[in-house]
Amino acid sequence: MAAEAIVTAHLGAAGYTTQLSDGKHEWLADEPESLGGGNLGPAPAALLLSSLGACTSITLHMYARRKEWPLKDVKVTLAMNPDGKPPAGTTQITRKIELAGDLSEEQRQRLLEIANACPIHKVLSGTIAIDSSLVE
Repeated sequence: MAAEAIVTAHLGAAGYTTQLSDGKHEWLADEPESLGGGNLGPAPAALLLSSLGACTSITLHMYARRKEWPLKDVKVTLAMNPDGKPPAGTTQITRKIELAGDLSEEQRQRLLEIANACPIHKVLSGTIAIDSSLVE
C-alpha cells in the first residue's frame, strides 16, 4: 500500500451521486434507488469491501508468484454484517476466498494466513483514528 493515499469526494448535482478522484482515476459512488439515490455507482459500503477484496487478491497473487506457486486465480467474496445489524460499535465482515490452481493443502492454508496480512485487512482490523476538520 502506498505510504499516502489521498482521495477527494465531491457531491454531484444529482441526488447522492458522489464523484471520487485520487488524482489519476475518477469513479462514482451512489446510493441505491431504494434509499433515494440514482444507483449510478457502488454504495459506500461496497466501496469499502472492494478495497479489502482487491487488496486480498493482489496480496495473494504477489505472494504465490514470489513463491512460484501455481495459483491461477483468486476470487474474494465479501459481505458486511451478513447476519443483520450487529451490536452497536461492531461490524462483521465475512471474506470467502476461492483459490484456483494445483495447490497443496499446505499452500492453500498458507495463502489463507497471508490474506490476513494484506495491508487493508491490517488497517480495518486495527485501531482507526479519523481526524475531521472543516476547511475555510
